[in-house]
Amino acid sequence: MKRTRITVIGAGNVGATTAHRLAEGQLGDVVLVDVVEGMPQGKALDLVQAAPVVHHDCSVVGANDYEATASSDIIVMTAGLARKPGMSRDDLQDANARIVAACIQRACKVSRESTVLMVTNPLDVMCEVARRVSGFPRERIVGMAGVLDTARLRAFLAAELNVSTESVSALVLGGHGDNMVPLPRYTTVSGIPVTELLPQQRIDAIVERTAQGGGEIVKLLKTGSAYYAPAAGVYEMVESILRDRKKILPCSVYLQGEFGLSDVWVGVPCRLGRAGMEGVFEFKLTAGEQARLAKSAGDVKAQMEKLPGDLGAA
Repeated sequence: MKRTRITVIGAGNVGATTAHRLAEGQLGDVVLVDVVEGMPQGKALDLVQAAPVVHHDCSVVGANDYEATASSDIIVMTAGLARKPGMSRDDLQDANARIVAACIQRACKVSRESTVLMVTNPLDVMCEVARRVSGFPRERIVGMAGVLDTARLRAFLAAELNVSTESVSALVLGGHGDNMVPLPRYTTVSGIPVTELLPQQRIDAIVERTAQGGGEIVKLLKTGSAYYAPAAGVYEMVESILRDRKKILPCSVYLQGEFGLSDVWVGVPCRLGRAGMEGVFEFKLTAGEQARLAKSAGDVKAQMEKLPGDLGAA
């Protein structure tokens, strides 16, 4: 019987932590790939040596090429540059688009039946890069952003209300980061709308903090960025796909008419199962919510139009 194989591209903090979670969660054998010689091999060896202590038998292999990734069930793309001083958002997008295109093209060439999970920023636009160079249908490319944004909102609300994070459910639509569209009326604490538990001023402040994304973490760390929460978000998505859990999770999806939007990557609730993205869950938005979602989608589409036309070219 073929063992489940998961490729994680990028052995930095996000990629290595993701590999850690996937292996210890016993979701499958993991191949950690990076261009830096020795780094994925060293981190993989460290994870293998932890296996007897934490009681799992998943293999973890490090590699600098894609031969070891062949026939992967899942490809998780985490590699990319962080924004540096003096670098514009467009500069970052162009640089990461080239990285993502090269990596996804090579990985998908040897794993034609895989599902791709995108993590590299700018997330929604990088999903489009993956779609173009892989040739995969939209069902097999999903962006990890909504799960992370929702988790951050839930964590802040739980702290504010002094309740368990498990009691808080939240919903965030739209693009990742500044483009996110939180929906407080669909955010509840054990079924009670948060709008009945907190004044609007506090809700707005928490939403604003959530929209800052990992920026707050970057400021605190001075160097580096968030990786524990992103890795946890990836784990939940991979687990739902491989175990066919069919969880309804907010993910970046290539919309084709849903919510009145087409040909753009936007965070929406979708069902994740063995076939990948198995359907978008639509629901009625207010005029204001629809307008904010349309604006978010418009911002993403404008950035998509700036992508180089020769992505994936040999």
